[in-house]
Amino acid sequence: MPRFERKAIVEHFQDMLKRGEPIIGGGAGTGISAKCEEAGGIDLIIVYNSGRYRMAGRASSAGLLAYGNANDIVKEMALEVLPVCKKTPVIAGVNGTDPFVIMPVFLKELKDLGFSGVQNFPTVGIIDGTFRVSLEETGINFSSEIDMIRQAHELDMLTTPYVFSADEAVEMAKAGADLIVPHMGVTTGGSIGATTSKTLKDSVRLIDEWAEAARRIRKDVIIIAHGGPISSPEDVDFVLRNSKHCNGFYGASSVERLPVETAITNHIKTFKGLDSLKDRKGA
Repeated sequence: MPRFERKAIVEHFQDMLKRGEPIIGGGAGTGISAKCEEAGGIDLIIVYNSGRYRMAGRASSAGLLAYGNANDIVKEMALEVLPVCKKTPVIAGVNGTDPFVIMPVFLKELKDLGFSGVQNFPTVGIIDGTFRVSLEETGINFSSEIDMIRQAHELDMLTTPYVFSADEAVEMAKAGADLIVPHMGVTTGGSIGATTSKTLKDSVRLIDEWAEAARRIRKDVIIIAHGGPISSPEDVDFVLRNSKHCNGFYGASSVERLPVETAITNHIKTFKGLDSLKDRKGA
């Protein structure tokens, strides 16, 4: 359960990009997810509170609502995920708007547990409309998430925040973000995925716009796509081939829920399709 230093991770990722290798990160809602992701060669593992809901057969978006304390859930999940990760950096999804957290203390606690970095999840960035305005006006705002990323950067933790606009990408770059993750919305597909999303072409355009904004602040910022219609390897291939600035992909549902749904469903169908009894002698 090694904790990896931020400088070493960033240097490794920059070397990968020079060789033309995409950076692939993925959420792990269970220990077996983390073990399998690491066996597949994943570059970064993320522990989100949404992983608990996702791998319990509930929608990932449940992680945005008041069904449990997001930061406490991540600490609980750490005990399942961190011990099985032997060679992969693990980062924590942090609810930066939690009014009951002393953030410097909490971030230090995550670092001591073995997390190599953080991401802003749950995030108010995915909320829009009148409710978002109300949240912002009452102090539950995206600027708190930016400040959380800034504090984590000051603790020399890897920072990989979600952003939802060019302006947010700029502010996260100023806060010291190492990787910026343009979020295209709730992942589509499978039994509990969203059914409404942007198109892949729209996603490529937005990713590049937000990347260009961030790189006007710091040219070394790494850009990783996430969410919406980008769920399969083919989708990621489309984005990487058509984007000017995207350096890889962050998956959550797409790297653990969707593969599990497909694999288990098809495996059971294979069992149920056995003709062994019909063909057995004497039947």
